[in-house]
Amino acid sequence: MSIVKTIRERRSVKKGYKDDAVSTELIVELLNDAVWAPNHGLREPWRFIFVPTENKEAFIEQLIVTYPKDMHENRRNYFSQPAAFLVVVMKEDPRQKQWEEDFAATSALIQNFQLLAWERGLGVVWKTNPHNWDPKARQLMNVQPGEKVVGFLHLGYFDSEQIPDGRPRTPVEEKLTIM
Repeated sequence: MSIVKTIRERRSVKKGYKDDAVSTELIVELLNDAVWAPNHGLREPWRFIFVPTENKEAFIEQLIVTYPKDMHENRRNYFSQPAAFLVVVMKEDPRQKQWEEDFAATSALIQNFQLLAWERGLGVVWKTNPHNWDPKARQLMNVQPGEKVVGFLHLGYFDSEQIPDGRPRTPVEEKLTIM
């Protein structure tokens, strides 16, 4: 698949996941390529928490208790849809310039991961839900002070006939200033 085709055809897969397991081996392979994202000073500010398919149900049961009791069933249903999760965590540099460079690098890594996953038929949606900041959820995932959850990625194989349509983008000419 060409790079242009992959970029233009990749979609966030939010539902309709198959029951197929997502293997640790595949995630490691994809991450080993995704880490080639540009990152200033090669600081590599990221780390990863993978919840494979076989551990997902136990993880969900621990995660839902970080929510109010009346939301448990709703959150159980929501988190049960993907086959696996990948949490991308960034070390937070106290210096603003470095923090912004590291956040940009980590975001580029996530985009690389999404494109690589798409190429392999693995659907991904990058989530920034409230639990990313919740102290109880952070403790469950062993996210330390001075670390930021940049993305809680929902993963799963999908039926290629149910790929969401792409939404149009604004022509760049409408947003381009030439000096």
